[in-house]
Amino acid sequence: MSTCVFIQIRCKPGTTYSVADKIALREIHSELYSTSGDYDLLMKLYVPKGEDVGVFINDNLLDIEGIERSLTTMTFKVF
Repeated sequence: MSTCVFIQIRCKPGTTYSVADKIALREIHSELYSTSGDYDLLMKLYVPKGEDVGVFINDNLLDIEGIERSLTTMTFKVF
């Protein structure tokens, strides 16, 4: 079973749409939203079974130019 995580992404000013486009092209997300508040984007991602969550996110997301900060929320059980 894959691990579902939610990632909030803060972008450098003026780069939100560019970052969202780059994420979309990688096709790693389940859902991607623009948000208000401290973070600019909210992403739902399923990390493949057997993959380390931190390494997967670091290697597949956090190298995108324009990402300033992220906050990852792990999920554990579906209700």
